[in-house]
Amino acid sequence: MTNDEKYMKRCIQLAKNGQLEAPPNPMVGAVVVYNEKIIGEGYHAKFGEAHAEVNAIASVEDQKLLKNSTIYVSLEPCSHYGKTPPCANLIVEKGIPRVVIGCKDPFSKVAGRGIEVLRKAGCEVKVGVLGKECMELNKAFFTVQLKHRPFITLKWAQSADGYMDVIRENGEPVVLSSSYTQMIAHKRRAEHQAIMIGTRTALLDNPSLSVRSWCGPQPLRVVIDRQLKLPRHLNLFDGTQPTMVVTEKKEDITGCSIFQANFSHSILPQIMEELLRRNIQSLLVEGGATLLLSFLDEDIWDEAYVEHCPQVLGRGIMSPTLIIPKKTSKKKLIMGRNYHIFDNFV
Repeated sequence: MTNDEKYMKRCIQLAKNGQLEAPPNPMVGAVVVYNEKIIGEGYHAKFGEAHAEVNAIASVEDQKLLKNSTIYVSLEPCSHYGKTPPCANLIVEKGIPRVVIGCKDPFSKVAGRGIEVLRKAGCEVKVGVLGKECMELNKAFFTVQLKHRPFITLKWAQSADGYMDVIRENGEPVVLSSSYTQMIAHKRRAEHQAIMIGTRTALLDNPSLSVRSWCGPQPLRVVIDRQLKLPRHLNLFDGTQPTMVVTEKKEDITGCSIFQANFSHSILPQIMEELLRRNIQSLLVEGGATLLLSFLDEDIWDEAYVEHCPQVLGRGIMSPTLIIPKKTSKKKLIMGRNYHIFDNFV
């Protein structure tokens, strides 16, 4: 591992501290190095607040050392005025002569302009150090910029014989998760800005879709209810967190927002467009087989988490079959789709 890679790895570590509050901005870490010693560190902690470069530079006690230092940043410094001033300009003003960047920023207002500002000012700029890792760090952000939809994660649990649930009209759902995997599921909820289910899951399971066994922000709850038939006593309508109802009706629901979709066409692209309008960059799909299969059939997904339980049901609702092509067009995907299997031996 080179020195540049070593310091960039530290940038990635720092960036992850902003995982829960930086979105919809990307997670970014920055390190200032003088004479092979780290003299400043920072990361983007919260949306709307100072960026990583600003925090790293501000943490340097002796500002005179900046003129002989290198700043490492996991993502290209911004070059536009948003909620904060351009970081590229700050680096130039401080006279930092060398800048090492993990990957370019695909955001249209940056997209190489930050690098251009630095180079025009005479800075030595190196781009692409641990580039793949830096892109993976902000997979949701990159998906939004390049695919123009949120990053979509599918999640379900299945029995040893491949069933998700028994066929039931009422009664308690089959529990296929352990206390540990339920905690992991709540962690995943905290890491996504929205969570989606369908009408049947809402009726049969009455889920809260909240983060309880982990620390983190509550996601936007998205439920598909074409005819607005879901009873208002369900947990989804308890007003404890934002809820969006996807329907073809024009009626209002107290405490919820309505998204009126055209159900004569595929509603998934419509929902994705609406989520982007709401600045939602990541979606966790925890629905039943029908909803999950709709994402798979329309090839709109990026990551899947499947929990395998040793319990045998013998009958019921089959789990989705996930087939990942061995060769996938690089033009179609930003990075390889991830398929995670968790074995539950409780």
